[in-house]
Amino acid sequence: MLFAGSDRDGVAEGRITTAYRRWAEARVVEGRIYRTNAGRIEIDSVREVNPDLIADNDADVIAADRGNAKDVRRRLRGNEDWPTYLIKFHLVEGPDPREQLAAQSTLSPDDLEDLRARLAKFDELSNQGPWTTATLRLIQSKPATRAADLATEMGRETAPFKLDVRKLKNLGLTHSLEVGYELSPRGTAYLSTLD
Repeated sequence: MLFAGSDRDGVAEGRITTAYRRWAEARVVEGRIYRTNAGRIEIDSVREVNPDLIADNDADVIAADRGNAKDVRRRLRGNEDWPTYLIKFHLVEGPDPREQLAAQSTLSPDDLEDLRARLAKFDELSNQGPWTTATLRLIQSKPATRAADLATEMGRETAPFKLDVRKLKNLGLTHSLEVGYELSPRGTAYLSTLD
């Protein structure tokens, strides 16, 4: 989830704890932690709501930092036929474990063994065949390149490609940029062991 303007500040300060989104389907899952441009948030609940039934004095409207129900409806984006979701969340304090992992520029033998096993499992379970090393090398050679362009270069659809890159990110091997990706220090260290 991304938050614009004053919403970003409100989420980062813990003042905003609710958001309304119009999506084709829910993009967040209750109980999961997501990295956003306002910090990490944990989803407390997500449910579909009828935007026409939102009341001006609803506590969720206030928690979303909206003036009234009309303001909520006016700010909804996306296809008007899509459902509207009410997402409740809270800010997660403390350092992001993935960022701490990604910042490691040296790998112990145990780290390396674990990474190799995990990446081998990703390759083994993929319908695309082995993809992990090729994807890391492509990101290394073309940082800050749109995901769609990287996917095309690999002969893949964009959405599954992005899901696979997220798996690499969860292992601390890549960072997401405003556009595209780059290798993390850990990702660079891992690739150097293959050369």
